[in-house]
Amino acid sequence: MVTQIAGLLLALFLLVAIFAPLLAPHDPNAQDLMVRLKAPIWLANHADGYWLGTDNLGRDVLSRLIYGSRVSILVGLCAVVLSGLIGTMIGLLSGYYRFLDQIAMRFADIQLAFPTILLALVIVAVIGGGMKNLILVLGITGWVPYARVIRSEVLSIRNSDFVVAAQTIGANDSRILFRHILPNIYAPIITIGTFQIASAIISESSLSFLGLGIPANIPSWGSMLSQGQLYINTAWWITVFPGFSLMLVVLAINLLGDTVRDYLDPKTRKE
Repeated sequence: MVTQIAGLLLALFLLVAIFAPLLAPHDPNAQDLMVRLKAPIWLANHADGYWLGTDNLGRDVLSRLIYGSRVSILVGLCAVVLSGLIGTMIGLLSGYYRFLDQIAMRFADIQLAFPTILLALVIVAVIGGGMKNLILVLGITGWVPYARVIRSEVLSIRNSDFVVAAQTIGANDSRILFRHILPNIYAPIITIGTFQIASAIISESSLSFLGLGIPANIPSWGSMLSQGQLYINTAWWITVFPGFSLMLVVLAINLLGDTVRDYLDPKTRKE
C-alpha cells in the first residue's frame, strides 16, 4: 500500500512538471507588489486567485512551486543518468582490466574523502551556476557508488563459465563487457540510480538555497526556500510549501527505491 501511494505521488509530481505551463495559474516570475506577502486562500489575509499565497515580490507561490518541480526533477534525472554512465563505465573497466583497478579506485577513494555536497559546492563556485553546470557537477560527483558496486560485480563474474566461453570463441573485450557482463549486473545500477535521484534533488535544492545553483530568474524549490527564510515568521507559506514538496518527492523516491531493491535482490525477493 505504501509503495502504491509513493508511486502515485511521484507520478503526480511528474505530471505536474510536464504540464506546468497548463497548470500554473500565473506567470511564476510576474511581480505585483500590491499583493505581496498575501496568505493562502483559506486564511484571512489572502488575495483572490492566489491559492497558496504570494511571496515578498508578489509572485504566485503555487505557480513557482509548479515550475520548480520541473527544475528539481529534470536536474535529478539528468544528473543520475550522467553519473550512472560514468560510474558504470569506470566500474566495468576497472573490474575487467586489473591494471586499471588501482588507478580508478584510488581516484574514488580521494573523492570519497570529500563530502559530496562540499565538493559540488566548490566546483559550482569555480565554474558558475546554471542548470547545465549543475547537472554536470552533480553527475561528476556522483559516479563513485556506481563504480565501486559495478567493479565488485564484475570481479565476481569475470571468471564465470559464460565469460570464459565467450573468450574461448574469440569474442572481443567490448562484446564481453556489454553483451555478456553488463546485462547480468543491471540490478545494482537501477537500485543505486533510484536512490541517487533523491540525493541529486536534495543537492540541487541545497546549492540553489545557497545561491550557487539555478539562476534567480528560474523558479526552483531551493531558491524559494532561500528567498522565504527571512519571512518565516510572517509569511510561512513561502518556505513551507516548497519544503513540503521537496520532502514528499524525496520520500516517494526512497520508498520506491526500497521496493526496487527488494524486487531485484534475489536474497530479499519474496516468492
